[in-house]
Amino acid sequence: MIRVTRREVFSSSHRLYNPSLSEEENNKVFGKCNNPNGHGHNYTLEVVVEGEVDPRTGYVIDLKLLKNIIRENVIIKVDHKNLNLDVDFLSDKIPTAENIAIGIWYQLVEKIPAGNLYSVKLYETENNYVEYKGKK
Repeated sequence: MIRVTRREVFSSSHRLYNPSLSEEENNKVFGKCNNPNGHGHNYTLEVVVEGEVDPRTGYVIDLKLLKNIIRENVIIKVDHKNLNLDVDFLSDKIPTAENIAIGIWYQLVEKIPAGNLYSVKLYETENNYVEYKGKK
């Protein structure tokens, strides 16, 4: 097995807010990330595909193809968007890094034509990232 990674970047805004909590509880849980006008991040996304090297091509997956799959199924949906309002796969979720990564996984998992989706890693900041490897 070998793993290949494609990195993409996108910029989005969001508000961390749970409508079932009071304003006081939301402020306590989410702090400044609960700003009613939202805030933004420049995210870095890493998509990892695992598999065997195809002896015919030398690839696990053609990285140009993987780039196009990620852009068509994720980047065009999230780049320069409000994650709370504009992104269908997050419409019923609090758009935390965790929920965004899980949502991205499900946008991609059935679209990978060679190898298997191994993980989705999402950097929200230079120091904070999450990684999702699907349900086992």
